[in-house]
Amino acid sequence: MLMGANSRTYKFALGEALLGAAAEGRTDIPLRDLARPYAMRLVEHLAQAPQASPRSVTGGTDFLTVAQEEAAESVRLGSPTEKLLAAAMKSMPEMVMQKFHNLRGHGGAEIPHRFYEVTGSSRERVVKLTKHLREVALSEQRSTLQAELAARWSIVETSFAAGVGRSLVEEGVAVDLETLRITDKERRRSVAGVTEAVIGFQHGRCIICAQALIPGVDEVAVDHVFPYSFKRLLSGTDVDLDAIWNLAPAHRPCNGQKSNQPPSQGQLTRLALRNEAIMQSPHPLKRTLQLTLKRHGHSGGRAGEWWDLIKEVRSRLQ
Repeated sequence: MLMGANSRTYKFALGEALLGAAAEGRTDIPLRDLARPYAMRLVEHLAQAPQASPRSVTGGTDFLTVAQEEAAESVRLGSPTEKLLAAAMKSMPEMVMQKFHNLRGHGGAEIPHRFYEVTGSSRERVVKLTKHLREVALSEQRSTLQAELAARWSIVETSFAAGVGRSLVEEGVAVDLETLRITDKERRRSVAGVTEAVIGFQHGRCIICAQALIPGVDEVAVDHVFPYSFKRLLSGTDVDLDAIWNLAPAHRPCNGQKSNQPPSQGQLTRLALRNEAIMQSPHPLKRTLQLTLKRHGHSGGRAGEWWDLIKEVRSRLQ
């Protein structure tokens, strides 16, 4: 979900459906039963924003076309119509389920483990859920993953929306510090929470102590890695400490203990690695970081540039 091509939002709907089935302890599920929540979540999101890139060409038999046509009746029924369900069952194995394990930009390589296998005939397909999926779905990180999935879905569909999408790509995003939400710079439209949008790029760990952030157990804060109070030392420069590149989820006690102290080498290393990871993902977050690098004289595309910029900011503060 972090590394997908993001031409459509199918993988988010499939991710939600898989997590739900595995959380029930199921080891296998008929494709028809998995297709129901998959189709309904896409129908619900279609009512809010586009679910495909404006560059995508959809024909009359395309699943999203069918979903749009069947949306009103499916919502009325509270479940997908037979036509929509049939379209989902046909398209899922042929499209998103084939590509879900792929790593974009890695020569067609796949992740080292699989979450499911599709078995059976074309008439009676069954999805076998692996132990890897069940471990994730039943772990303490499940709620973090669900929140991150929702945030990524929101960012992607916002980037698809007419006008808003163009401004996200051209201008990047900003952060509303009062609500700690990422917004579209041009229209100030709320897109997603900072924590939910970036925590996966930190492997679900605190930027300060590097230990896991456990949802429902740990209080989470968003840390200015270079403290906000350092802004006065950077007056006359174009360094923005309130931007996404310098904001990272942390345990609230860690954040309080750090206070206005300069970041440690470990924190700076984790920040650079986090930003480099975002740079390997699709925009708009990638585009936002590219724009930051370019404002500081970097190309915005070369590996290691975040290490360079972070060292430049640290040297200005010494």
